[in-house]
Amino acid sequence: MTEKRFDGIRACVFDAYGTLFDVHSAVGQHRERLGDKADAVSNMWRMKQLQYTWLRSLMRRYVDFWQVTGDSLDFALEANEVDDAALRDDLMNAYLALECYPEVKDVLTRLKAAGMTTAILSNGSPDMLQAAVRSAGLESVLDDALSVDAIGIYKPDPDVYKMAIDRFGLEPTQVSFQSSNAWDAAGAATFGFQVAWVNRFGQARERLPDGADAEIATLAPLPDMVTSAA
Repeated sequence: MTEKRFDGIRACVFDAYGTLFDVHSAVGQHRERLGDKADAVSNMWRMKQLQYTWLRSLMRRYVDFWQVTGDSLDFALEANEVDDAALRDDLMNAYLALECYPEVKDVLTRLKAAGMTTAILSNGSPDMLQAAVRSAGLESVLDDALSVDAIGIYKPDPDVYKMAIDRFGLEPTQVSFQSSNAWDAAGAATFGFQVAWVNRFGQARERLPDGADAEIATLAPLPDMVTSAA
């Protein structure tokens, strides 16, 4: 892992799914009902969810992330020969109450205490983000949750990252952006943010331009890495 100091930061902005919230905890809540297909369904659900955001952006056929999440779950269930409408509904509802990673609340609390603006910048629809933040008890440690719904295109389009600087009136270099998705980290770095890739599962480095400035295994080191703007 590579840590560095991020200087002149005024806002710490986070991807939501996979970074703050464990996307596999939805299936985890219903693992017994899926049996030995649980991991395959969860992994395929996430893979297709991301693919559909990229493909819909390229096709200019935007629908919100709730629709994408449902479509990708339908694919994953059919591909794994799971035909259970009630389970499908329960999995979708579970996505509104994903578990947050154990260090998240403490990290956000420390950043807020240091005077940082904290926010989510996510593909998630506003209702999804509001539900996830409320379920995890993060309302008091987040200043905002920005959704791509406002502009109708998904990450890593540069206009998504521009939402953060427009919202807070900052220069890109005054924003620290954290994501567990290496492709998202690359998109944010290309835009000009100071970026930490939260490599939670020891994944290989993406071969994309403008990679992250730092690589960390969890968000825990972040408060000690960030130096506020004078």
